[in-house]
Amino acid sequence: MTVDDADAGDDRPEPPEPSGTPDEGTGRSGAASGTGPAASSGGDEAAPGGPGAPSGTGASSGTGAPSGPGAPSGTGRAAAAAPGTGEAAETSAYPTPHHAVDHTVEPTDDPLAIRLEQLILGADRRYTPFQAARTAGVSMELASRFWRAMGFADIGQAKALTEADVLALRRLAGLVEAGLLSEPMAVQVARSTGQTTARLAEWQIDSFLEGLTEPPEPGMTRTEVTYPLVELLLPELEEFLIYVWRRQLAAATGRVVQAADDEEMVDRRLAVGFADLVGFTRLTRRLEEEELGELVEAFETTCADLVAAHGGRLIKTLGDEVLYAADDAGIAAEIALRLIETLSQDETMPALRVGIAFGTVTTRMGDVFGTTVNLASRLTSIAPKDAVLVDSAFAEELTRTGEVPVSEAEAAEDAARAEKEGRTPRAYRFALQPMWQRSVRGLGVVEPWLLSRRPT
Repeated sequence: MTVDDADAGDDRPEPPEPSGTPDEGTGRSGAASGTGPAASSGGDEAAPGGPGAPSGTGASSGTGAPSGPGAPSGTGRAAAAAPGTGEAAETSAYPTPHHAVDHTVEPTDDPLAIRLEQLILGADRRYTPFQAARTAGVSMELASRFWRAMGFADIGQAKALTEADVLALRRLAGLVEAGLLSEPMAVQVARSTGQTTARLAEWQIDSFLEGLTEPPEPGMTRTEVTYPLVELLLPELEEFLIYVWRRQLAAATGRVVQAADDEEMVDRRLAVGFADLVGFTRLTRRLEEEELGELVEAFETTCADLVAAHGGRLIKTLGDEVLYAADDAGIAAEIALRLIETLSQDETMPALRVGIAFGTVTTRMGDVFGTTVNLASRLTSIAPKDAVLVDSAFAEELTRTGEVPVSEAEAAEDAARAEKEGRTPRAYRFALQPMWQRSVRGLGVVEPWLLSRRPT
């Protein structure tokens, strides 16, 4: 992937919002948008379905996709037509396959899957989606919006929900009723939590549990090992997750309350950097999948460690590139140069290029957007190998904070005076070299600067 292909901060228009599913325009929930309501039993009001599997797990044609809270496998995604109505669901604007689903069956009938589900959720299945919404005192429409935002696919009226699902609905709705959150904000809370934890759960299963559940003794099956292992790990991982979340929440809250004014809490001035592996697309054609996976993991791990160690924040990774941000231009510059210096020592790693811009950035759901982000991406695409390009605003910020001299002539004069006066000359961390002005797609003419360390 090239930097120009990055989706972070990209100014490409979003796909049109599908009709019939308010607040589900992103298409990321994994639910079949706009599906017709599933008729509930007993003459109760019609319900558009309930939570299913976390999005991203996917479903192969002819097989059932995992189905929602408490359902690791089974019924799959929302039906193409609402049961009992004969009406076809509205066509989604996103290329998500819609599989016909029999909502009268349990989401899974695998004994081990059910036992693991009960262990992890701590409760048995008791409710259909409509029953859960009614018990929580929430409208089915709002419940469906919450579930889809959390990444759960529609499951019609299968009995797959627990007391925890009811409590979660009640809590979210209670925050809205108390005026602590608006309804759209509550949906955003559900979506951000769902997307983050879905990725975490997938990573833990793929990279952690899978390796540990290899049968330790001949004759033992993985199935026989999984349950006791999860039983031991679950409370420890839960406590650790809460600990890390609280630490991150404390740090994020501290940054917000230190903002100069209310407007800066949302639209803040940050240094934003992209680090991109050069020639990654060609590399994918030469390496085996396992080798490619190891390279990407090493790249992401190294970048994440360096960004965190030097006071930056890793916004996201995109395989062959990472996006990070820092409140201070000097921190962003140090991270960029450390990345170049560290990865250039690894012979297995392709060359790296970094682009940094400084300016107003809009933050949403842990991501960053705006012209500053786009400019950093474009600078990365034109940066030389193993080099860092920055924009003029970033160069000015480094000068303002004394990280670079106003001019090399002034720095030389100061060094000469210091020598005569018997004092140590002022030390500057970085050097900037102006480059030729460039016309950058979508942003007009920019004046990049080449960032480097100042010789000591």
